[in-house]
Amino acid sequence: MGKNVHVVKSKDGDGWSVKTENSQKSYRNVDTQKEAIEIGKTVAKNNSSELLIHGNDGKIREKNSYGTDNYPPKG
Repeated sequence: MGKNVHVVKSKDGDGWSVKTENSQKSYRNVDTQKEAIEIGKTVAKNNSSELLIHGNDGKIREKNSYGTDNYPPKG
């Protein structure tokens, strides 16, 4: 699996950023969270990773896996 992808409020507070885990720079900055989520989905799918969507408060509000999860889990 690749690095997780995060959709977070941008540092200036005016838009949203798509960032890969442990990256100092944003992959992309956009005006709306919806647009950032769509970009994040594409990046996560290409990297077979997880997309974590953060709310205005910075807390994770949704997670989507685009990796090689076993669903339904064995057992």
